Amino acid sequence: MNVKIVFSDIDGTFLTTDHRVTDKTEYAVNRLLNQNIPFVLVSARMPEAIYPITDKLGIKIPIISYSGGLVLTESEEILYSKTIEARLATAIINAIDQRWSQVTINYYSGRRWFVRDVKDKRVKREERITSAAAVNADFNELLEIGMLPNKILTMSEPADCEEMERELSRMFPELNVVRSSDILLEIMDKSVSKATGIKVMLEHYGFASEDALGFGDNYNDIEMFKYVGRGVAMGNAPEPIKKIVRDVTDSNDAGGIYTYLVKNGVIDALDE
Repeated sequence: MNVKIVFSDIDGTFLTTDHRVTDKTEYAVNRLLNQNIPFVLVSARMPEAIYPITDKLGIKIPIISYSGGLVLTESEEILYSKTIEARLATAIINAIDQRWSQVTINYYSGRRWFVRDVKDKRVKREERITSAAAVNADFNELLEIGMLPNKILTMSEPADCEEMERELSRMFPELNVVRSSDILLEIMDKSVSKATGIKVMLEHYGFASEDALGFGDNYNDIEMFKYVGRGVAMGNAPEPIKKIVRDVTDSNDAGGIYTYLVKNGVIDALDE
């Protein structure tokens, strides 16, 4: 297999269920980098929720944040940034407040995360998982000063998340509304997807889409799977996701990235 660059989702793919990096996954990344094969994390997370992971591993790599809305080089240079225009951000926040007031809204702009209540238990849980820190803010005031969101995220119960995805997609065709888990709904500009971020990164390196391998586990990885030369679903992915890719590997907890790369001869096996 001729792979020139590897892209990977984070939660449910690169990280285990308890948010760790397995020894096999860490080894796989280092082997790729030693072979001058770029490894790029592609996530709905903000940069400040990705860098603690790479810092712990002692690596400097490019990242695609906000599911393609913000693309950074390994030196943290911005290659691409796409925000939601003010009128749409205002409209969708108001729609959520009016119909689903029980959900938690998060407002991400650049490398900052804003919420209405930093003590919200859902916000505290996300802080524990990501190591990023939320800041209290009035969303209308942010919009008035031109601090537009790269992403709006809702945290809710699964039934509300599914309903919001369906209804908000219908109400706001100008926006990309997609679940990244059963409780998280990601909202970006319509032009944004993991595929758009990958396209920017491939152009940066001078690679073609067929040179790329992509690992993922959920619905917001579908565009990535369709765009890269070969998409690989993790063993823990929902069945509908597994059905749209050519290959399925082991679960995230079993080090599925490592398993696939070794099986296909991209890296050597770890001595055990």
